[in-house]
Amino acid sequence: MKISVLIAAVSIVALAACEPTNVVRIGADGKPLPPIYKVPSSGEVEFAVLDSVNLLRQSSGAAPLSLDSKLTAAAATHARDMAVQNRAWHFGSDGSSPLDRVARTGYNGILAGENISETYETELETLSAWMGTADSRRVILDPEAKDMGFSWYQEPSGKIWWAMVTGRNSFGSTNYTFAEN
Repeated sequence: MKISVLIAAVSIVALAACEPTNVVRIGADGKPLPPIYKVPSSGEVEFAVLDSVNLLRQSSGAAPLSLDSKLTAAAATHARDMAVQNRAWHFGSDGSSPLDRVARTGYNGILAGENISETYETELETLSAWMGTADSRRVILDPEAKDMGFSWYQEPSGKIWWAMVTGRNSFGSTNYTFAEN
């Protein structure tokens, strides 16, 4: 009797641990949503993107970028703000531009460009999509850019708002590139 109770208890625990793997989430438009990618919370994401960007820059002959905490703060602020506004665009809910957001952080250089995205894709899939469009690629490969900020905001639904900001010395040109994907 004790053995059959033990087997039943172990079976119940084992079945309770099972999770259906074929759950399909449906969006507001009635179409299936992609699987949720949970962005790791540590700094590994920023450095993985920086390494990938620098490999791309190296292959184009551009100097590597450095990760800058002030530009990352500007990117983080904008990623969260895009989620609040529920649209990927370059203006903040307070009317701020990328230039304004970079200046607010106290960054020592000037804005070179900004890439943004609203997606369910990983950071490297997003970087790949940015490289697939001319304006976004120009931000990534800009030979005058010296620093990069990168951040995101992930909604409970899994949607991710990505933002990349690049900066350069203040004595460079005054051409800016803004791109969204």
